[in-house]
Amino acid sequence: MKPTHPLKTRRHRVARPFVLGLVAIATATTLAPGLSSDAAVPHAPTALVVRTLTTPRYGTVLATTRTVYTLAPSKVPCTAACWRVWPEVLLPKGVAKATAGHGVNAAKLGTIPRPQGRRQVTYAGKALYWFAFDKKFGQVNGNVSDKWGKWSVVVLIKPRAGGAPTTTTTTGGGGGGIGF
Repeated sequence: MKPTHPLKTRRHRVARPFVLGLVAIATATTLAPGLSSDAAVPHAPTALVVRTLTTPRYGTVLATTRTVYTLAPSKVPCTAACWRVWPEVLLPKGVAKATAGHGVNAAKLGTIPRPQGRRQVTYAGKALYWFAFDKKFGQVNGNVSDKWGKWSVVVLIKPRAGGAPTTTTTTGGGGGGIGF
């Protein structure tokens, strides 16, 4: 058996961790492009669908995951307390526009810029909000007036007295909601 040279053994001991480190870096940089923040969140929302909801009291109104409202503001500006009760309907990050569900006029959907690069959804030019106490789809508890103004459901079709809703061309309020 041949004796091992001390310098050769030392080089192998130093070189092996160095080579393994290079392999790890090369692997990480090769795989990194596929590991975006979207990939890390498998259920990240890719759209916000604005749809209709038929209610006995208000008729057919707009909703997303919950009923949406518009605001006729008072002189009291909306502050942090207001935003906790009335959160803005914001598009998910990276989404450019809301999707119109069945019965929703896509041409009336739009957005307005909000802080931090976010986009708030609008319908017929009016900003949309959720009501914090509407906990699930189908609840309509926020058709109220408070110190921040009058909050109204977005009525697409008013209900007929004693029957199914009928289509109207009204653009004003009335009936507790704002017609479009």
